[in-house]
Amino acid sequence: MLVVTEETCSNVITREDAFTAVEGVFAAMASGEASNFPVIREAIGHADALYGFKSGFDRAHGVLGLKSGGYWPGNEKRGLTNHQSTVFLFDPDTGRPQAMVGGNYLTAMRTAAASAVSIRYLARPDARVLGMVGAGFQSAFQMRAAAAQREFEKVIGWNPHPEMLSRLKETAAELGLPFEAVTLERLGAEADIIITITSSFAPLLTLDHVRPGVHLACMGSDTRGKQEVAAELVAAAKLFTDEVAQAVSIGECQHAVAAGLIEEAQITPIGTVVNGMHPGRSSPDEITLFDGTGVGLQDLALASVAASAARSRGLATELPL
Repeated sequence: MLVVTEETCSNVITREDAFTAVEGVFAAMASGEASNFPVIREAIGHADALYGFKSGFDRAHGVLGLKSGGYWPGNEKRGLTNHQSTVFLFDPDTGRPQAMVGGNYLTAMRTAAASAVSIRYLARPDARVLGMVGAGFQSAFQMRAAAAQREFEKVIGWNPHPEMLSRLKETAAELGLPFEAVTLERLGAEADIIITITSSFAPLLTLDHVRPGVHLACMGSDTRGKQEVAAELVAAAKLFTDEVAQAVSIGECQHAVAAGLIEEAQITPIGTVVNGMHPGRSSPDEITLFDGTGVGLQDLALASVAASAARSRGLATELPL
């Protein structure tokens, strides 16, 4: 069995690798060649942590496995990433373990890649202003991935804790883009693309905040009760997601469904747009929203790429079973 460390993952996986892997997973899911298994995610009653498992099988790419991990909100004070996870890959022909791969860097990369896929396929081609809601660890990955999809002229941002906005400013400077901290009202009025990446349990953006034609990538809601945008905004948008079952149960769409504002049938898997089975955006004034709940197949796909690259470059440790 191969052991691939976090450091090795960061050395062998690029944004292009992540985008290609996640795009391929979405396509395989839409064509019926890959499926996720039910998610387990629960509060453990210790350290305010959420812990669980995501698993699945991608027949198209021969990838079987699971990601084990969760969210420890006190980790940043310890100099650690709040999200902690490990990916385990298994041989689909025999069930034997193939690899244990550090999952923190891969989670950040695949989450950013998912929103980037939505931007490529759903955002207006002339989008020039990127709005960032959230300034945590994941926000830098999100901004870098988004910047590869459109020719932005500036980035504007808001965070519930303003002292953290320096991360957005520094990342924008790295990309050669001006950055301005703004109110949520200004962000919604000016941004062509908005990425929400918070751990909020109450809506931050409302329908009144945003303008026609905006694309929203809502990437923070992945647990029952989490919410970043108002249910009325969800109901007003053309809706896409990584997996419909998760969107209605743990994603941003859960609240609009519970309120009776939308039905499950109104939510389209992004893979059908990737495959050319759905046209995606139909007009420049349409509000599009991608509900990125995070599916296990994304983690498995990127872990498989990392394991293969680490083996070929002699950067993985091989252990006998």
